[in-house]
Amino acid sequence: MPGLSVVTGAFGFTGRHIALRLLANGERVKTITGHPDSPDEFGGRITAAPFHFDDPAALTAELSGAATLYNTYWVRFSRGEVTHERAVANIKTLIRAACDAGVQRLVHISITNPSLDSPFPYFRGKAQVEQAIIESGLSYAIVRPAFVFGEGDVLLNNIAWLLRRFPLFVVPGSGDCRMQPIHVEDVARLAVEVAGEREDLIVDAIGPETFTFNELVRLVARVTSSKARIVHLPGAAALALSSLIGKFLNDVVLTRDEVGGLQANLLDSDSQPTGTVALTQWLTDSPASRDLGREYASELNRHYRT
Repeated sequence: MPGLSVVTGAFGFTGRHIALRLLANGERVKTITGHPDSPDEFGGRITAAPFHFDDPAALTAELSGAATLYNTYWVRFSRGEVTHERAVANIKTLIRAACDAGVQRLVHISITNPSLDSPFPYFRGKAQVEQAIIESGLSYAIVRPAFVFGEGDVLLNNIAWLLRRFPLFVVPGSGDCRMQPIHVEDVARLAVEVAGEREDLIVDAIGPETFTFNELVRLVARVTSSKARIVHLPGAAALALSSLIGKFLNDVVLTRDEVGGLQANLLDSDSQPTGTVALTQWLTDSPASRDLGREYASELNRHYRT
């Protein structure tokens, strides 16, 4: 029988594309998810089980027989008991369960430029997870995407949504920070490719184009025919304004770590591009891009509310 791959969060954005690629390759796929009752978009081709972070033995049982574990589990921001610290602890439990279950290879989706010394909990937590993986003894591949776009994403879609609906679009700081967007299909392809390697790997997942944030916003504004005026405010002021909009939307539009990471150029890399889909091409040619920003994508509804 084909090997079994377990993907955490296959009903989510990146996990869904990894699962679809694995199915196309003829592999058996199982997902462990925080939303096991989500609508099945896979036509019954994968099985779903809940996370058992509070029951390591049950989590180990769910991973039993898996050759590869693809981990996309993370939290974008802290809310209530859902914190970056809790996410780090949960992934450490997942790593131990993978060891106990005899998983042969762990592929982990991280972020560009994580650091144990980072002032941003998001990037610091990602570094702590990477350290735990490296010290686990598992064969591993760590994939570090920068800014991921594609059908079903949140951040690029909501940039477009704001540009479509407001007369002003606020850019934190100068907007000269650099970023290298990568398409979600490229991330999925890279994840599956490195799963087949033997050596331990850490690879940046970046697209073929580099933009400043100003250039990115202008590009999306042009594609959506937005008439919004682009203005610049200090990071703290931009964050406060996004918080007001978030209260109206009952969501978190932008986080402190995202503003800080952007302004610190943490979405940039000196590595060679590993993605092939250019954002400019996707915005022009992809049917999915035509609906970009027509509806708001709520992070709370997707991941934090039952």
